Amino acid sequence: MRNTARWATTLGLTAAAVCAPLYGAVASAAPATTPSALYAPSALVLTVGHGDSAATVAPERAVTLTCAPGPSGTHPAAASACADLHHVGGELDALTMREGVICTRQYDPVVVTVDGVWQGQRVSYERIFSNACVMNAHGSSVFAF
Repeated sequence: MRNTARWATTLGLTAAAVCAPLYGAVASAAPATTPSALYAPSALVLTVGHGDSAATVAPERAVTLTCAPGPSGTHPAAASACADLHHVGGELDALTMREGVICTRQYDPVVVTVDGVWQGQRVSYERIFSNACVMNAHGSSVFAF
């Protein structure tokens, strides 16, 4: 049941993040040559929860992040998160731990999922961090929500 709730939340937020800019473009009756039409969509739903697997953990928080044509969404640092993602070409595995961050070795697993579209390509990502400090140290602002 938890997995069903997670997918329902993810799909709903993804649909809202992807369709909202499209609705705004149609509602404003902008011509087809609007610059925003030149960008491949980049809209993601990020979730976080405590546990060992996204299949068994209900998300505690979820945010949307839209990076094209400009940063927006419910992510608290959308501009910085988009810049970090652009820097690694959207490869979430390439987000590494920042220099100088020291975390305890306490094991309190945190699961992060990212679902959506990055520059027109489907994205489905799951990562388990050993604790919240390690999660926050990776990807600078991407996982800080």
